[in-house]
Amino acid sequence: MRIDFVEIRNFRRLAKIRIDLSDKTTLFVGANNSGKTTAITVLRYFLTHQKAFSAYDIPLDLWLRIEELGRAFEEDQEGELPYSWHDLLPSLDVWLTVSEDEIHHVAHLIPTLDWTPDQGVGVRLQLEPKDPDELLQSYLITKTAVCDTLSAKTDSTDDGKSGKAETDDKDKSDKTCNGFSLWPENLMDYLKKRIAGSLTVNAYLLDPSKKTGPKNGVAQPQKLPDTAEPLDDNPFKGLIRIDEVPAHRGLSDYSGGGDEELQEQGDRGRKQLLTSQLRTYYGKHLDPLKAPEPSDIKALEAMHEAQTAFDERLKACFKDPFFELEGLGYPGVANPRLTISTNIKPVEGLNHQSAVQYDLTPDQDTAKYRLPEQCNGLGYQNLISMVFRLISYRDGWMKVGKAAREEEDGTHQASPPPLHLVLMEEPEAHLHVQVQQVFIRKAYEVLRNHKALKDNTVLSTQLVVSTHSSHIAHEVDFANMRYFRRHPARKSGQTPCSTVVNLSEVFGEPDDTARFVSRYLQATHADLFFADGAIIVEGAAERMLIPHFIRNHYPALHSCYITLLEVGGSHAHRLKPFIEHLGLNTLIITDIDAVEKETRSKATPKIGSDLITSNNVLKSWHPKREGFDGLVALTEDGKELSYDDFFSIRVAYQTPLKVKIGGKNVDACPSTFEDALVFENIDHFRKATGGGLIKKFKKAIEDNDDIDSLQESLLAALSKGSKAQFALDMLFSQDPASINVPTYIHDGLKWIEERLLKRQQEVALPKKEQADEAAGE
Repeated sequence: MRIDFVEIRNFRRLAKIRIDLSDKTTLFVGANNSGKTTAITVLRYFLTHQKAFSAYDIPLDLWLRIEELGRAFEEDQEGELPYSWHDLLPSLDVWLTVSEDEIHHVAHLIPTLDWTPDQGVGVRLQLEPKDPDELLQSYLITKTAVCDTLSAKTDSTDDGKSGKAETDDKDKSDKTCNGFSLWPENLMDYLKKRIAGSLTVNAYLLDPSKKTGPKNGVAQPQKLPDTAEPLDDNPFKGLIRIDEVPAHRGLSDYSGGGDEELQEQGDRGRKQLLTSQLRTYYGKHLDPLKAPEPSDIKALEAMHEAQTAFDERLKACFKDPFFELEGLGYPGVANPRLTISTNIKPVEGLNHQSAVQYDLTPDQDTAKYRLPEQCNGLGYQNLISMVFRLISYRDGWMKVGKAAREEEDGTHQASPPPLHLVLMEEPEAHLHVQVQQVFIRKAYEVLRNHKALKDNTVLSTQLVVSTHSSHIAHEVDFANMRYFRRHPARKSGQTPCSTVVNLSEVFGEPDDTARFVSRYLQATHADLFFADGAIIVEGAAERMLIPHFIRNHYPALHSCYITLLEVGGSHAHRLKPFIEHLGLNTLIITDIDAVEKETRSKATPKIGSDLITSNNVLKSWHPKREGFDGLVALTEDGKELSYDDFFSIRVAYQTPLKVKIGGKNVDACPSTFEDALVFENIDHFRKATGGGLIKKFKKAIEDNDDIDSLQESLLAALSKGSKAQFALDMLFSQDPASINVPTYIHDGLKWIEERLLKRQQEVALPKKEQADEAAGE
């Protein structure tokens, strides 16, 4: 048994999303504020903390509808309400995959007699009013009382008309509730304070025959019939064990306070320390006082002897004080005498700050050089704490040690729940890169490291992790990632939302393209999953110099989170389906790659020479043209391919430009990044110092007075030189701020800068509004 997928509706920016869960580890990735943590939160709220909901978990654009629902009820208590509560409040649909030999586990969730295991079972957890009529009536009573109070205040100061009430209730409401008002102003305002007492989570069975997939990334949760009745009990009780590792684990550096200071802080102050985790684990699984076994007898006898000896010692120590009390007439003849008896519990031996220590001299039999856990590095504290949590969750699920003989909720459960779901937020906190990678590789193994789980297919474990770390993403299989894609609000007043891309479905059946992209991203650029935009370049020179162009000439772009990918040769077009699924604004900086039409051999670019391009991006992605003349004549707008208001890709390649050579301005058609850089920095290279290609370029400029021979000399030098070495020499010998950015790259960088700044607005304006806004500027 496992969770196949969940569908989330109406929770913060998650309007309608579907998240498919992998059999083992599922990784949530995406840019900041895309909904990764929100998805973990909604799972936690619905599955374990159902009292934690607040009014701010409801999307802001639904607040207006709730307010409208309240006004409709104020005007007509018997009328039909404009919205259903189910359409306004958060819900979570959980769909389980079960096999034929697991049907007995889900017998209470089977919806119809003709159900078959291949359909799966679905349960909706819906936040809704405990009693809709009672909620609205309670709101109306509270609102009416507030309006009456304000009305009385208004009448008492209304030109001597003190105490005179308005006869029309609607006019009274308008008069007293406009402007200054008391709580509640409307139904949404009422829920902000009363949501805990007014709403509850109920469970409903779903119909597998009505299960449909997402459309354009938007989930299509089924509508419950009007006759649907909530289940009487928790549908997942005894079916799923749920544990979580939160992002804020409460670890901190050692403060220097002693045991007394820690004791004053109480359990809350120390509950996240490894000491506390060990104490909890010991009490649950190891304490010899709980359900003693033969192996515990020796320890219990030792405790008894210690307790007896300690009691005797205490009696001897307190003999004189007690004798002195008796001399004062107490306890007296008819009163019992005082005595002292201790109660030694093993778990109390772990109830101090230094219960867990780090031994600095493990090879020596001494406790002289040991430090408390707070003195170790924060990263290792975090790592040990997380791993031990996972061990504790696994052993709690499998009822290791004493837990096997404990009763839960007053009844003994013979076997563990068949599914263990573990939610983990941002495990990368405080961890070094290498430790992050090792941890995510081993986390699932830790959760399954029990003899009863090794080859057991009946008991399943699913680990769900949200992360901001490209290093963690680097270690997880491409098919196990779920990318959270941000979408802007379509108009003012709406809430920006997100959709989820199942990366295992991006390419369909595995092929050369899918293998290339997954291997390439895992080998180089997992940070693409967390970027706001991407720049794809062909060569090493562009990869090294363009970041310096951005830093020195494009400050707004420099403040954006972009990732630069070098995809050499003819492979950049293979990223097309991946980029389109991510919806990531992307600039592709490439070479025009002019070749002879007949022989396909490289040619010096020249208009009117019947040349074509060999560049696969330009031929198969955008602008899907092959002729050289047509490409160089393409307008700037024609180089952009727009998918929607907030997602476009643009190609940037060499185009004709004016070059001053031999005292004249002549037309030039560069064909590479390097000769374009030289053409736009002729004077710079004339005075340049350095070896390698810089020296050859300088000589070519000195030796050639016409543009054709100059370009041939530049290309000849490039064919024998190292472009990467050229970029390094440029950085070493020249100030990047003094270099003119090639025009085709400048135009591309300005384009992606504008796109990312527009994306920050998170509101998609209609075309007319965009035009009006531009005109206003």
